Amino acid sequence: MHKIAVSAAAAALFAAGLIIPASAADVVTAVNVAKAPVLAAGAADPAWSKAKALSVPLLGGVNFKAGKGATNATLKAVYSGDMLYVLLQYDDPTESIRRFPYQKQADGSWKKLIDPNNKGGDDNVYYEDKYALIWNINNSIKGFGQQGCMATCHAGEPGKPYGNKYTASAGELGDIWHMKSIRTGYIGQTDDQYVDDTRFDKDKAPEAGRKSDAKTGGGYTDVKLVNGKPEFMSKNAIPSNKKGGLYYIKEADKVAFDDSKFKAGDEVASIIVAPFIGDRGDIATAIAWKSGKWTAVMSRKLVTGGKTDVQFDKLDATYDFGLAAFDNAQVRHAYHMGALHLKFAK
Repeated sequence: MHKIAVSAAAAALFAAGLIIPASAADVVTAVNVAKAPVLAAGAADPAWSKAKALSVPLLGGVNFKAGKGATNATLKAVYSGDMLYVLLQYDDPTESIRRFPYQKQADGSWKKLIDPNNKGGDDNVYYEDKYALIWNINNSIKGFGQQGCMATCHAGEPGKPYGNKYTASAGELGDIWHMKSIRTGYIGQTDDQYVDDTRFDKDKAPEAGRKSDAKTGGGYTDVKLVNGKPEFMSKNAIPSNKKGGLYYIKEADKVAFDDSKFKAGDEVASIIVAPFIGDRGDIATAIAWKSGKWTAVMSRKLVTGGKTDVQFDKLDATYDFGLAAFDNAQVRHAYHMGALHLKFAK
């Protein structure tokens, strides 16, 4: 969907009442607290009792309850010293952890499990739970304050089964906070990325405008099959689908693969992970899934100085953002219609 089509779609949604102008109902107010919340304490930290929750309906995705692709989220925010903290909770009946595992077959071979309906970058069966916030950097993305993430989404374009993400014009930048549970969340981070105006190109820009902040170390890499077997495994040799096993390999626990440790039906991780070092690792995060609900606490400096980061440098300003959640889905996310807005209470 090109910009003209996006604008037309947004106008239709306004007319239908599905996107409404900014109001108090769309605002998350960050409250100043003397003592910063402990991330690992989740919603139980006393700091969160001082902040008002914003309820945010999300729709248009896949999976979630009864396969309807919709969920309900709540947001709270506080700040302390030079740090911002965001509490996100949303309903999800399952903790999805089997991201492209390798499974040992009866004949001794290894097979990567993928969604049979995946036509490329569109798996909704063997993936992970994720969420994303997109912030309008310096109000550079036209229409974002009304459309939210829809200002950067372009459906129906060739090359991608679910469309592309990019901004309309040079100089329009969005800051993406992209929590990927298997690749970043369980090891304590949200992936710090951004979106610009780069158009999709199969060879030169397969991710279109979605890009990652700079890093000097860490990150995640795929485990390859070498001579028909995964190249690496966790040193404890516990299958991922057995008690104590994980669907990711920590870089510090990586060892050469030993096929003799596994039997038919065992699954092992296909991804090696380590915390990002540098700008890409700016957002410390604690996540937990319990009783059908995800809880995540994110923390980031109010001001990082990075040109691809939103800077919360004016506490009397309003910061527009969008929110989406992915239930075991590579790209098909449930999203909020329109923009959300962060304000700071003094």
